[in-house]
Amino acid sequence: MAGRFYEELEVGQVYKHDMRRTVTESDNVWFSTATCNPAAIHLDEAYCKENSEFGTRIVNSGFTLGLMIGLSVADTTLGTTVGNLGMDEVRFPKPVFHGDTIRSESEVIDKRESRSRPNQGIVTFMHRAYNQNNDLVAHCKRVALMLRRPA
Repeated sequence: MAGRFYEELEVGQVYKHDMRRTVTESDNVWFSTATCNPAAIHLDEAYCKENSEFGTRIVNSGFTLGLMIGLSVADTTLGTTVGNLGMDEVRFPKPVFHGDTIRSESEVIDKRESRSRPNQGIVTFMHRAYNQNNDLVAHCKRVALMLRRPA
């Protein structure tokens, strides 16, 4: 099992995930249209050249959030999570552009045993995503319901 059980996750641990991903134009256009987001800042290059402070399209922040967490799964929750309980403090301090390569890291910031599910625990992660220039492009606090190690 690639993921870690509740007992293997300790507050203060930081996982610097090896997997990285270069974001493509196709990723952004597909995600924006698949989620019914017609915003010109994601889809209309001509509009962005004339009207955007960035001068080009930016990647949909929903995609960035999903990628940041997805890059963490193999090291943290693959096969050991029951589900997400919530996400808070989601921020995007810098935009992601087509061609940016994103890497992610995750810190365990809290954990507690589940009061209603003795074979599970609740772990809070702080995920952070950086581009190829080491600029922080996203971060969020994620609460996950995790399996405990089988007896």
